Amino acid sequence: MPFISITRLRVRSIRFLPFFVLYTYRSLRPVKTSSGFQSGGLLADRSSTFWTMTAWDNQESMRRFMTTGSHRAAMPRLLDWCDEASVVHWDQAESALPSWKEADERMRASGRASKVRNPSPQHATLTYRTPRVSTGGAIRPANK
Repeated sequence: MPFISITRLRVRSIRFLPFFVLYTYRSLRPVKTSSGFQSGGLLADRSSTFWTMTAWDNQESMRRFMTTGSHRAAMPRLLDWCDEASVVHWDQAESALPSWKEADERMRASGRASKVRNPSPQHATLTYRTPRVSTGGAIRPANK
């Protein structure tokens, strides 16, 4: 039963975008080799908004990755870089990743806003535009 983790981050200024992209790429290789990682996806939405979707063996595997290495180094910077940040997690029976449409629906229904220092008016209520799902890419484990 995979544990699904979805994040939505909106970079608040173009001046932070190069750093955001750099830290995203620095986190890609470690996630692919991380114990318990099954598969994932990235979605570049409009207005400097980015989604991640990852499937893990369990929540502990996801937390181990989240709290170490490149990902851990990036997390404190998001407080200043982003004006919207949210996350949602769930366990699901099927092994296939959910669709981005389902990820959006789950985010709106049971997601929570993460802390940011300069929140947009929509941040706390998760009232954002429907994501443009044609710009996604897969993240595959290194051993597959």
